Amino acid sequence: MAKVGFISLGCPKNLVDSEIMLGHLKSGGNVLTGEIREAELLIVNTCGFIESAKEESIQAILEAASMKQYGACKKLIVTGCLIERYREQILADMPEVDAVVGTREIEKILDILQSADRELKTTADPLYLYNEASPRLLTTQCGYAYIKISEGCDHFCAFCAIPGIRGQQRSRTIPSILNEAAQLVQQGVKELILVGQDTTDFGRDLGDHNALEALIKSLGKLDSLRWFRVHYTYPNRLTDSLLNAIAQTPNCCKYLDIPLQHANAKILKTMARGGSRSAFMDLVSRIRKRVPGVFIRTNFIVGFPGEGEAEFSELRNFIAEAQFDHIGVFTYSAEEGTPAFSLGDPINKRTKEKRRRILMELQQGISKAHNQALVGQTLEVIAECSHEESDLIIKGRHSGQAPEIDGNVLIVGGEVRLHDIQSVRITEAHTYDLVGVVSP
Repeated sequence: MAKVGFISLGCPKNLVDSEIMLGHLKSGGNVLTGEIREAELLIVNTCGFIESAKEESIQAILEAASMKQYGACKKLIVTGCLIERYREQILADMPEVDAVVGTREIEKILDILQSADRELKTTADPLYLYNEASPRLLTTQCGYAYIKISEGCDHFCAFCAIPGIRGQQRSRTIPSILNEAAQLVQQGVKELILVGQDTTDFGRDLGDHNALEALIKSLGKLDSLRWFRVHYTYPNRLTDSLLNAIAQTPNCCKYLDIPLQHANAKILKTMARGGSRSAFMDLVSRIRKRVPGVFIRTNFIVGFPGEGEAEFSELRNFIAEAQFDHIGVFTYSAEEGTPAFSLGDPINKRTKEKRRRILMELQQGISKAHNQALVGQTLEVIAECSHEESDLIIKGRHSGQAPEIDGNVLIVGGEVRLHDIQSVRITEAHTYDLVGVVSP
């Protein structure tokens, strides 16, 4: 038995992997600690998607390694996407790392903990999927949890390293997901967030092109599940029947996360994604028609090779026209092993950052206007936790806000029930956040 400290980096999909490993560690009799200096065993679950994520992961590994000198650490294990990309390099260049575990080996964390070897001797299962029987320790203590409905990706976007990291698309079964959802609801979870590399690809590897639609309808019948939402949808897979399922399922949040990446047809073709400004505007209009009141989030990449002023201007004008509720903007990172790596990285960092800033400033005005339109309305809000600046303010979210990536509803009055969903009257609007009081 060991006192274990755990550092989880990256996306919600990686967080689910961390929670599975934590579940195994706890079931093995280990004691978990949030104090890094106290931990005898430290585990860093890394992200290796883009350059900034890799840098953050390396820094976390080095900080954890320093606990061998300044803390109680006796063993350091590194897991996750960085291991899938750079396993041999890390084993060779970082002797302070005692062992590594890949993304398909997470349920063998106890084996490597008890071994003197630096990596498992068995071959990882390329088709590995966790399921409802996998032990899992939730780290999201605010009334929500993620469910990974699939793993891997069969798209080969030119900029993306994920297929090489996570492998081919493989879907869980609907009964497995429903069983896990029921377990999480029994633990007090009010909101479930469905994640995968491409959730709209769910079930296609099993021969069912309508599986996501069927899953949405089934979750709509799950007793006591107040909310669920779908993340990481692919634009050309959003069929009318799927949109209808979202619109007609009462506990499915009217919210869609659709990474579009760009709006210029030439750039999208080079990205191996397809699409165009006009096609995406048609999609946005169709979504809003099929799902009244929907909130739409999307992501864009600036600085991709070939993006000149004309291409960037088209993207900026598209964002102004589409009026998204939430966007994220990332600067292009040339990743080895991806098709786009051979294109180089011709646009300098300063230009990329400037373009990112222009788009985010544009979106701030759009977001502020959208929020102002909600003043005076009463919204259903999940109350999550006290605000960092004052215990008198409770942070929550309405159904059009996803955790960690969107804004909050700041509840400043009324009787609040933490981790529950209540009616809140909106009294004030800011760029990203709303302010309100619990309705009597």
